[in-house]
Amino acid sequence: MNNKAILSIFLFIFSTSSFAQNAPLQKITDPYFKLVRPEFKGNLAFETVSFVEQYWRVAGNTGFNNTVYQIAEKLEAAGYILEEKATDSDRLTYRIETREMRQPTWEPVSSSLKIVGTAENLLSSETNRNMIYMYSSSTPKEGVQGEVIYIENKEDLASTELSGKILFSDMLSFRSLQAAVKDKGALGVLTYDMPSYLQAEKNVTSIQFRGMRYDEKNPAWAIALSFEAKEKLKAELAKGKVEVLVKAETKIYESEELTVVANVKGSDLPLESLVFSAHIQEPGANDNATGVGTQLEMAKITAELMKQGKLDLKRTLTFLWGDEIISTRRYIEEKDKREAEINWGISLDMVGENTVVTGGTFLIEKMPDPSAIWTRGEDKHSEWGGSPMTVDQMKPHYLNDFILTNFEAQGEYANWVVKTNPFEGGSDHTPFLQADIPGLLLWHFTDQFYHTDNDRLDKVSQKTMVNVGTAALVSAFTLLNADDRTVDQLMLMIAAQAQIRLMTEVQLSKKAIADGGSKEDEQLIIDTWADYYAKAMDSIKDLVNADDEKTLRRIVLAREGIKAHAPKL
Repeated sequence: MNNKAILSIFLFIFSTSSFAQNAPLQKITDPYFKLVRPEFKGNLAFETVSFVEQYWRVAGNTGFNNTVYQIAEKLEAAGYILEEKATDSDRLTYRIETREMRQPTWEPVSSSLKIVGTAENLLSSETNRNMIYMYSSSTPKEGVQGEVIYIENKEDLASTELSGKILFSDMLSFRSLQAAVKDKGALGVLTYDMPSYLQAEKNVTSIQFRGMRYDEKNPAWAIALSFEAKEKLKAELAKGKVEVLVKAETKIYESEELTVVANVKGSDLPLESLVFSAHIQEPGANDNATGVGTQLEMAKITAELMKQGKLDLKRTLTFLWGDEIISTRRYIEEKDKREAEINWGISLDMVGENTVVTGGTFLIEKMPDPSAIWTRGEDKHSEWGGSPMTVDQMKPHYLNDFILTNFEAQGEYANWVVKTNPFEGGSDHTPFLQADIPGLLLWHFTDQFYHTDNDRLDKVSQKTMVNVGTAALVSAFTLLNADDRTVDQLMLMIAAQAQIRLMTEVQLSKKAIADGGSKEDEQLIIDTWADYYAKAMDSIKDLVNADDEKTLRRIVLAREGIKAHAPKL
């Protein structure tokens, strides 16, 4: 395209709302969809979730390490070669990184809570695997028996004799109660704390896992209660004195931290890469056995397509499995352990939800854009929540709309709901962004079983993992093989998305002004979005050779076209 053609197209885009319906990326992505869809069945993903979710996983413990070995076994079966055995010509390789841990690992064995004088356990780890706090120590084999003292507030905590008592509160956090165990001779702690989005009065047996800081010199235990157990205990306390018997067996031991890194070496530009990251730790099925399993099937399909000669990748594709945020940040920072620079990072976390059961919807958590400053219209934070951001925290880039476009294409194909949320943080995408690497999160929320012991295999959808994995792979293949045609289509896509967003914001601003809002404030919102998309257009330069002056000039013209057509109220 020459400069005149580029200008004509952008004038057209900004004068009509129909252009975006023509799906600018479709010409580039359709061949990859046709390649991946027949291959992605979800069988390996689901089988992996079934294997992983049986374990309570913390870095270094049995479940975490067995997951690592399972991943390695499946990678080898798919054709990945252990790096130390690989030759320079091997393009499919993997390694297991081993590191010392700053503290011992932990795993639960069994635990129970019984009101003395009753026949049945109030709680048992056989049905409530999250009841024992992470890093709790074991009780004596015969257990610990003591009177339960209800603590309503910090004044009670300060004024009550606590020696030899078991503390219970549904008002104070464990951290508030913990000092009483160490300093006042309390035997242990029972807590209840369930966020409203978990619908505890409906899911009465759910317990959201909790943890305490490891203190070798002051061993302690704590138990988290379900809504049902909390109500029963309070009812007994209303009648008079209550004693409970607590039994807990846990393991705290020295171990090593393991991380799996698998690479598909690029043919032409091997020093540029896209990284997928899925964390292993946490005890749930959706969180995050689904990320582990979906990513593993993605790695297998990539290998099979490469071996069959149906796919080649110009740039390097990396799959990372490890400890959430820690492993990803370390991979980014330890440049001596990797050859390729990281161009893009994508986190797979809670990607397999059966939303009919769990609630919520699939979400793409965007890189920071102005919706994280002004959250309005169809933009909504999840119930996880996010803090308002500032203009200087924005991360303008084509990746947001590029990923959304591809996932919406899979959504239309599979009758699958795809939505976005403004940036909130808290998973493996954050280290990418902190390192100024374009990165976003694929996930689900709100999940009424999030972090609870009801997050099990029956809440997982194989079909959802297929949809997420398919769209993620197509997105990766498109970027890794991006060329001049891809650049042209990305420019058209960003221009179209800018036009849609600006038209939407104008309507929202007009309504806000009609309701008494400031015209100046509303113009600032529109100008910020225009600036965001102008810079997102400019970010496409990362796919262009530095000496390709013609293409770089076209991007500049497209960027200026967005600025020139920013609406004025």
